[in-house]
Amino acid sequence: MALTHAERIDRSRARAWALQVYYRWEAGGEGWTLRDALADTVATRHMSPRRLPFVRTLLSLLDEHLLEVDRVLQGALENWRLARLSTLDRGILRLGAVELLFPGDVPPKVAIQEAIVLAEAYGGPDSPRFVNGVLDALYKRAAAK
Repeated sequence: MALTHAERIDRSRARAWALQVYYRWEAGGEGWTLRDALADTVATRHMSPRRLPFVRTLLSLLDEHLLEVDRVLQGALENWRLARLSTLDRGILRLGAVELLFPGDVPPKVAIQEAIVLAEAYGGPDSPRFVNGVLDALYKRAAAK
């Protein structure tokens, strides 16, 4: 069943929230989990209850599969190391990879496009093209298997 326009907007905004939580997590240091960052964000910021389930899904999948996501992303990066990327680019790639590797009801091309939108909004000038290239390579590798 296709998502309504309002549901698509909620998902896009939920991805932006997931990226904000991710950024908090990376800034939190050792012992700070994605769950901690989400709990802190929900306690201190107003997030629409309609968006929270999708935010939780994305972050839970990333938390459970971080090593696998990083391994697959590293394979798609050419002449780059994941650790050397900016926090935001790394977060956008990780969240986009989660949607590609653990498909729910989001088509792969939509997942890539949504990651590009995040890169346009929050990344540097080269981020959208970079995110597109990496996630497209990841998608093509996964499709070839």
